[in-house]
Amino acid sequence: MAKHDIGPVGEIAPGQGKAYNVAGTFVVVYRLSDGYYATQARCPHMMGPLARGKILDDRLVQCPLHHARFDIRSGQVVDWANFPPGIQVLNIVRREKALSIYPVSEENGRIYVDI
Repeated sequence: MAKHDIGPVGEIAPGQGKAYNVAGTFVVVYRLSDGYYATQARCPHMMGPLARGKILDDRLVQCPLHHARFDIRSGQVVDWANFPPGIQVLNIVRREKALSIYPVSEENGRIYVDI
């Protein structure tokens, strides 16, 4: 793994996420109440853009396409795709899969992601 500088601390508003291409890996870096976290940028269900997802309860990201929810800190699935009604049929083929997560650090007012 290598540490990559993605920008200044103030670039991401509290309670928000922002997409980055870090050494060819697309990630979303989230700013939560206890620090910064990074996950893969696309939902493993149907590749929805998680940077456009909702941050819920300062811990979850909800995919904007089919409302799968993931724990930002661990990447674990909290709720698999359930919207619109009937999408569950597709879930037979698209089984639950956790998000990949990446270590994030903050040093001298900069954010770094290990890829």
